[in-house]
Amino acid sequence: AQPALTQMPEFSGGKLPTLAPLVREVTPSVVNIAVRGRVKENNPRHRDPLFREFLEAPKELEREVQAVGSGVIVDAQHGYVLTANHVVAQAATVQVMTKDGRRLDAKLVGRDPGTDVAVLRVQGAQSLKTIPMGDSDRLDVGDFVIAVGNPFGLGQTVTSGIVSALGRTGIGEQGYEDFIQTDAAINPGNSGGALVNLRGELIGINTAIFSTGGGNVGIGFAVPINMARRVMDQIVEHGHVRRG
Repeated sequence: AQPALTQMPEFSGGKLPTLAPLVREVTPSVVNIAVRGRVKENNPRHRDPLFREFLEAPKELEREVQAVGSGVIVDAQHGYVLTANHVVAQAATVQVMTKDGRRLDAKLVGRDPGTDVAVLRVQGAQSLKTIPMGDSDRLDVGDFVIAVGNPFGLGQTVTSGIVSALGRTGIGEQGYEDFIQTDAAINPGNSGGALVNLRGELIGINTAIFSTGGGNVGIGFAVPINMARRVMDQIVEHGHVRRG
């Protein structure tokens, strides 16, 4: 059932427009993600044999990293969650938190750095909710959208805006780029979260921002859901993406 967007609350004898019914419909499908992992220290002294010999330094040092991000439940029956590759790239353990406060262990099914898409699986969880997928090829500049995610680890947050541009490329140094640009506020931690149209359909996976200071300046980017869905189907079937 589609959310009743025409529902208006009474206020001082009048009615105000609201996105609350849409938000109530889609937010149960968006999860917060917490990642723990270990990365190797990139210190050139650790590669120096004299340094290692005389100071008895280990050949390689590792440090623990923690990260937060977002994800979207796209198949509640099988427990599949879409997120951004860079959120889970260094993950040793992944945990998702649902809107109702449950903490669930997740397994990495596979990831694709080229499109910055990854798939997680939560097994055995009950009462998960699938978000319907839209058709990102039918988007137009000016369409209203909302972004749902976990900025700065604060918890689930909703922002709104429009589609600012389509087919953006040259955002990263490499990869397959065809980004949706939006002015809905996206910040660190929103990565892997949902970009949703006013039908309550998932039309993108938020993945990057353009910013000189690390915060939102009204320029955010999402992987179109049509691309993310094709990548997800291959990851689920093969564990990775097969390209010609």
